[in-house]
Amino acid sequence: METTEPAVPVLLEIGSEEIPSRFLPGALSDLRSLAESVFDEYRITFTEISTFATPRRLALMVAGVSARQTDVTREVFGPSKKAAFDERGLPTRAAEGFAQSVGVMASDLVIRSKGKGEYVAAVIEEKGLQTRLVLPEMLNKIVLSLRFPKSMRWGDGDLLFARPIHWILALFGPETVHFEIDGIKSGNITRGHRFLSPASFQVGDADSYLNILTKNYVILDQGKRRDLIQKGITSLASTAGGQPVIDDELLGTVTFLVEFPVPVLCGFSSGYLKLPKELLITVMRDHQKYFAVQDGDGNLLNSFIVISNTRPDNEETVRTGAERVIRARFDDARFYFHEDRKRPLSDRVEELRHVTFHDRLGSLFEKTDRIAAMSSFLSERIDPSLKEWLDRAAHVSKTDLVTGVVREFPELQGVMGKYYAIHDKEREEVALALEEQYLPAYFGGNLPRTDLGALLSLSDKIDNIASFFALGIIPTGSEDPFALRRQALGIVAILLEKGYKVSLREVFDEALRHLGQLKGKTDPMQSIMSFMEQRIEFVFSSMGFKQDLIRSVLHLSPELPLRNLAERIEALKGFKEDPGFPDFLLAVKRIHNIVPKGKLPPPEEALFVQEEEKDLFAAAAAAREEVLSLIGKEGLSDALMRLSEITGPVNSFFDKVLVMDKQEEIRQNRLSLLKGLWETAYSFADFSRLL
Repeated sequence: METTEPAVPVLLEIGSEEIPSRFLPGALSDLRSLAESVFDEYRITFTEISTFATPRRLALMVAGVSARQTDVTREVFGPSKKAAFDERGLPTRAAEGFAQSVGVMASDLVIRSKGKGEYVAAVIEEKGLQTRLVLPEMLNKIVLSLRFPKSMRWGDGDLLFARPIHWILALFGPETVHFEIDGIKSGNITRGHRFLSPASFQVGDADSYLNILTKNYVILDQGKRRDLIQKGITSLASTAGGQPVIDDELLGTVTFLVEFPVPVLCGFSSGYLKLPKELLITVMRDHQKYFAVQDGDGNLLNSFIVISNTRPDNEETVRTGAERVIRARFDDARFYFHEDRKRPLSDRVEELRHVTFHDRLGSLFEKTDRIAAMSSFLSERIDPSLKEWLDRAAHVSKTDLVTGVVREFPELQGVMGKYYAIHDKEREEVALALEEQYLPAYFGGNLPRTDLGALLSLSDKIDNIASFFALGIIPTGSEDPFALRRQALGIVAILLEKGYKVSLREVFDEALRHLGQLKGKTDPMQSIMSFMEQRIEFVFSSMGFKQDLIRSVLHLSPELPLRNLAERIEALKGFKEDPGFPDFLLAVKRIHNIVPKGKLPPPEEALFVQEEEKDLFAAAAAAREEVLSLIGKEGLSDALMRLSEITGPVNSFFDKVLVMDKQEEIRQNRLSLLKGLWETAYSFADFSRLL
């Protein structure tokens, strides 16, 4: 009686020097997908894959691994039946040679159909090998296939990895899986925390592995480390009378910086709280990986939390070191802040002449001039009362880039501009606009609240896209070094939110006009409009609109305000629920399918012969006038209902009139009639794209 061998786990641990925290989320994902792919390739079944990472180890645990490969039966095709057998039905040399090459007898060959012919084939049954025999090759392949943003070689070896590998643990159940990579031999040994328990430990199986690491100050599961950190900082902040400023990115980074997280509450002099909140948080978060603490009203407290990678009894040492470091960093920030405020932003405008924006686009001073010109254009088109203060904001918009704080902390561009503008006694709207010019920081992020900030943000982003497209620097694939996709999404989001009545074509026409000789021989407008259409489609899709509705109005996106596009989609969405919509759509698609793409002269009423074409001509003329009038008055739903009234005349026309008449003059006139009707419908939406 055949017995089934039990499934056992596979454990792989790659021990190394500290891997940068930003590499590890991607490495975890790659390790999982590689394992799934390799196990599938080698026909080894499993029940579950888990991946773990700490700064100095990547671990793969595969549960329920089968004891052997799955058997496989495959067919290998050989020569045609005609070439494989002679007139007496005996195998030819071709058949015998093929049979020998695949390891079967010629008498075992079978006939199989392939394409339009019949061929001989060998049915080969491959028995699966024991998993323990193929695991060395599999695990070796997984390790060598891992990729990182940056890799290195060390010593005299050729192996590429994020950081030098020190050990490889590989087990199949309790058995060691032996293989070697660049002189590093796998074994059943792991190591504990680098400082708290640096010794090596023998591992019996996957279960004991987890226990050994836990006892030796390594919390392997990144999810558990993250939870411990979040709970710890929340508890400590509460004891300080506040709550932590939790940033998901910081939380993720710190999770991969430590193997044994221990939160420690620290403090600093309350005198530093006179500095801008954002400056203090940036120093703590971005430069020291500390968590700031604030009260219920969002006011910063003079406390912070550091996540140590050591035992709780070392808390005082950790606190003393962290407080000394943060004091020095805050002193630097305070020095720059006070020095910066000795000169108003307006005095720094000339300095922008000496800062290159791009080697082919000139200085930041020239960039500022283009922003000011675009701002002036937008204010005239949208709200002339904003022009004076928008011009003021535009001319000082980039001056904080040459201040000490922003040079030291570039992520505070705009934020520090706001604080310096307030200190300079600028109008509040101007100060806010300096900060809001960089919004949204990402898709779905906060948008400018003020019109001044929104128009300044639009001016900057429109100029960036126009400038780089004019130079032929266009995002391709995953390459977008100047974040033009993000800026385009920001333009779309702001125009939709604010409902400004400007079109993309007119604003980019204006932007390109100010670039002058920078433009190449080819007009970049078409490329810009195509680029913006893709972003519009993405934004509308994220709003829950269906693809057919979105694509039916995209051709209008260069000419119409984006809020109008959204309103048209909403109107079309409601129209699709009308009982008469299916008949109308069928009628209008019949028109689309027959009309030529090129231009046609207007139809001549004198050339109409049949009553049905005369009726359609009259109905089309009336519909066009009323539909355009209703669209102009933003009566979009009414315009659609009026347009749908042509369904009957269109159907009668197609039922009774032969469009493709033998007489060219009659044929062309009928096509012109239909072309005009389609253009009326097309001015609202491309109905051929609706489902």
